[in-house]
Amino acid sequence: MNFAVPPSWLILDSLLQSWLLEDIGRGDRTTQGIKHIANQSGQATWVIKQAGIVAGLPIAQRVFQLLDERVQFEPEVAEGEACQAGRTITHIEGPLNALLTGERVALNLTMRLSGIATLTRKYVEQIADLPTQLVDTRKTTPGLRVLEKYATQVGGAVNHRMGLDDGVMIKDNHIAAAGGIGEAINQIRHRIPYPITIEVETETLEQVAEALKCKSDIIMLDNMPLERMAQAVEMIRQNRNQVKIEASGNITLDTIRSIAETGVDYISSSAPITRSTWLDLSMRMK
Repeated sequence: MNFAVPPSWLILDSLLQSWLLEDIGRGDRTTQGIKHIANQSGQATWVIKQAGIVAGLPIAQRVFQLLDERVQFEPEVAEGEACQAGRTITHIEGPLNALLTGERVALNLTMRLSGIATLTRKYVEQIADLPTQLVDTRKTTPGLRVLEKYATQVGGAVNHRMGLDDGVMIKDNHIAAAGGIGEAINQIRHRIPYPITIEVETETLEQVAEALKCKSDIIMLDNMPLERMAQAVEMIRQNRNQVKIEASGNITLDTIRSIAETGVDYISSSAPITRSTWLDLSMRMK
């Protein structure tokens, strides 16, 4: 599996603070209404209620410590570990008001990220013995992209571009706007800094040939039937073997392996993010 690196706290802290403010508002009325709670310490455990891949524990730890740096958050499983239902995955100890106030935000994020990592792992396992790699897409929840893409890494996928400034991807609408693949590549190539790569989305063998002629760095085979995809891969390998090939479009657990067997380098899919469900976790106070 890939080594997943959490986003920088310089990026995350402002996001986490805004999500805490969204939940806390003008104060945690329930917790603050309990007499003497500000002076009490507490202990809690997190229990996984269904089998899956755990992701987001470092993020959850940060949530609690933004509320009170004295909170001790001790994971009992590794990030990305497959766990069975009923397993305790972390132990938390610290000021009781911080534990109660941060519970919902920390759990929500961890459940969302664990759900993504769990489905991602299922896709990755379908092609684990092949050289093809699974990559994610920009179809993410606004505001959660850095974390959702982190979760796909935990699940074993490779991140595609984080945003529009990471690379050039010439899609069908760009091709239409420019007047063709060649026109789009030629215009863009003179306006981008080194070493940004150029990727072109193709749907026909004619478009593949044009992308090759114009020296695209990456060629995406979008929604191609398997037979045509295999022909496109052979055409690309024979002409410019160094070109990377990506397959995309309606990837499912049932189709991903047959697509990988055509010889593509990457398969991009939004499914691990857009089709995943939250992994159920609960916090239990001792």
